[in-house]
Amino acid sequence: MAVLVTGVAGFIGSHVAKALLARGEAVVGIDNFSPYYSPQLKHDRLQPLRKLEGFTFVEADIADREGMFALLDGRRDIDRIVHLAAQPGVKHSTVDPYIYVQTNVMGHLVLLELGRRLGSTLKHLVYASSSSVYGGNTKFPFAISDPVEHPVSLYAATKRADELISETYAHQYGLKSTGLRFFTVYGPWGRPDMSPYIFTKAIDEGRTIPLFHMGAIRRDFTYIDDIVSGTIAVLDGPPAKPAHRVYNLGATRSEEIAHVLSLYEKALGKKAIIELKPGEPGDMRETAADISDTTRDFGWKPSTTVEEGIPRFVDWYRSYHGAA
Repeated sequence: MAVLVTGVAGFIGSHVAKALLARGEAVVGIDNFSPYYSPQLKHDRLQPLRKLEGFTFVEADIADREGMFALLDGRRDIDRIVHLAAQPGVKHSTVDPYIYVQTNVMGHLVLLELGRRLGSTLKHLVYASSSSVYGGNTKFPFAISDPVEHPVSLYAATKRADELISETYAHQYGLKSTGLRFFTVYGPWGRPDMSPYIFTKAIDEGRTIPLFHMGAIRRDFTYIDDIVSGTIAVLDGPPAKPAHRVYNLGATRSEEIAHVLSLYEKALGKKAIIELKPGEPGDMRETAADISDTTRDFGWKPSTTVEEGIPRFVDWYRSYHGAA
C-alpha cells in the first residue's frame, strides 16, 4: 500500500515524504510547483526524493478535480493521505484572495472527495491546518478547545473552512481525518517567505529587518523534525471509528522575537539592523501551543529548542546558498 503526500515539494511535505520512505513506505507525491516562491527551491527539495526507492512523483494541481480523480483511477493502492499542499502566507491573502479559496478550500474539498472515493481502503487522511485559526484569541497557550470563530486573515479563514468541511465528511461519509494546527515551522529547506529565512538573509546581507507591532512579537517556533515526527505519529493513529479530529503541533515555548534574533546574530556572526513598525492587519502578535491533547493521545512532545534549531537552519542556509 502507499501514502499519498500532497505538496511533496514543499517544506513540510518533502520532509514528511523522506521520513515515510526511510521506514519503507511507498509514497506517491503530488505538487504543482506554484510560483508563490522560488520553484527552484521546490525542485531542489524534490531531487533527493526522486532517487529513493518507493517514490513516485506526479505533477498535478490539487484543485483540478479531473486530474486528481484520474490519479486515483491509476493508484488504487493508496490507503493513507497526508495533505500538505496549500497556498501559504497571511499577507499575500490580501493581494490575491482568489488563489487561497481555490487552493485551500477547493483543493481540500477535492482531497476529501478523493478519500470518499477510496472508501474503506482509506485508513486515515491527515491534513495541515494552522495556528492562524486562533485569530485574535488572547488566552494563551492556544488549546484545541478554544473558540476559533474570529479569524483575522483570509488564509486563517480558509484553514478553518477546511476543518469544518472535514467534520462534515466524517459525519456524512464516515471519513477518518485529522487536522494538524502547525505553529511556525522552521528548519532546513524552509520557506523564503517566513521569518527564519527572512532574518537570516537580511542579517547575512546587512539589510534592514522590519519588526511589526514595534517588536512586541512572540512566536511558538517548531522545528521541522518535531513536526515530521508528530505528523507521522498522528497518521499512524487514526480514529477508532469515523471521526474528524484536530490537534496542535507546536514547541509550546512562545519566544520573544528579540531573543530569536540574537540567536541568528550569534549563528551568523553579524548584528541585525532593525526597523520597528506598527502591526499589520491579519498579523498575530503572539502564538503559543497547548499540546496536552496531542501528548495524551500520541505520546508526542517536541524535543528541539530554538537554541538548537536556529544554528542548524543557518548552517543549511549558508550551505545551500554557497556562503562561506
